[in-house]
Amino acid sequence: MEATLSMPRRSPVIRTSVQPRLKSQDLFRGTHELIIEHQGQEYRLRLTRNDKLILNK
Repeated sequence: MEATLSMPRRSPVIRTSVQPRLKSQDLFRGTHELIIEHQGQEYRLRLTRNDKLILNK
């Protein structure tokens, strides 16, 4: 008689990635420019008159 090995059934793993979401109004708080510090460097995030975002180092 042969022994048969059966693998237990696993439910499929469903990975969801929830990205943090911030509203630009909350970031700028009435201004048109803010400074982001990243690894010791300063970056300026500006909001233009046409409601576009510009990031400069």
